[in-house]
Parts: sequence; C-alpha cells; structure tokens
Amino acid sequence: MFLRRLVTGAGPLFARVKETTGIVGLDVVPNAREVLISLYKKTLNEIKAVPEDEGYRKAVESFTTNRLRVCEEEEDWEQIEKKLACGQVEELIEEAQDELTLISKMIEWDPWGVPDDYECEVIENDAPVPKHVPLHRPGPLPEEFFKTLEAITSAPKKDEPAIAESTASKE
Repeated sequence: MFLRRLVTGAGPLFARVKETTGIVGLDVVPNAREVLISLYKKTLNEIKAVPEDEGYRKAVESFTTNRLRVCEEEEDWEQIEKKLACGQVEELIEEAQDELTLISKMIEWDPWGVPDDYECEVIENDAPVPKHVPLHRPGPLPEEFFKTLEAITSAPKKDEPAIAESTASKE
C-alpha cells in the first residue's frame, strides 16, 4: 500500500526516462518540457513584432499557444507527445527553434509592408523548356472529346420531351 502510494503520488520523480529518440543526430533532451515552454514563450513574445492582422502571426500564435498550454498542463514527455501528436519532444524543440529563426527572417523581409498600389514587372520568357522538365500544363484533349461535346450540345430539341416522358412513365 505504501509503495503504491509512493509510486503513484511521486509524479515526474519516477517518470520513464527516454533513452533515445531513434532518430540519427537527434539527441534526447532530458528537460524537454522546460525547453519547450521557454521556446514557446519566446515565440509568442517575438511574433508580436508582426502586424496583428497578418495571417502568419495569427497562425503562429494559434499553434504556439496550444502547444504551450499542453506543455504547461502535462508534466510527462510521453503525454506531451501524445496530446500534441506532432512528433517527439526533441523534434518539437527543433521546430520551435526553426520558427524563431523564421520569425526574425519574416520581420527582416517585411512581406506585409508591400503597398496596395504596388505593381510588379512580369517578365515573360519564351525560351524552350528542356524535355526533362515537366510543363505542368495538360496536353491537348483528344479529338473524341470535341466530337462528343459537339454531339451533346447540338442534340435535337425534339428528343428532350421524349426523354422526360420515358422517365415519367417508369415512375
């Protein structure tokens, strides 16, 4: 009885220790929860430099707030991974670090600072595309398609009542 109470009430003291991530080059972070909480708080602070009405800011705030909430509620790394369902905590740490880097780049690039009346120059290039590069354009439609289309659109009008009558007689 005493041992059961000690083990169940101990919380993270007896939590399972992660030995490996199983991913080459990605080491286990023993204090992953604390690292994630710190990174998520930093992300939420830095994203404030982006204008409030920008979709990028709204998206980052949304998923970061959700992940921070889960990390603050759960003490165990396994539960964090299970609830977020976005990979291992070590992967989440790398992702959060990458997001922080992207935020600083986005602030530097200022993609939302383009004036409404800005017009960009369109450069058309008629150079031939090499054969190994897909054009991403559908090929020409087969001749049968056009014949069928013509037959459907030029059907005599007198057939329409006959079709309607035949379906009505079946009912």
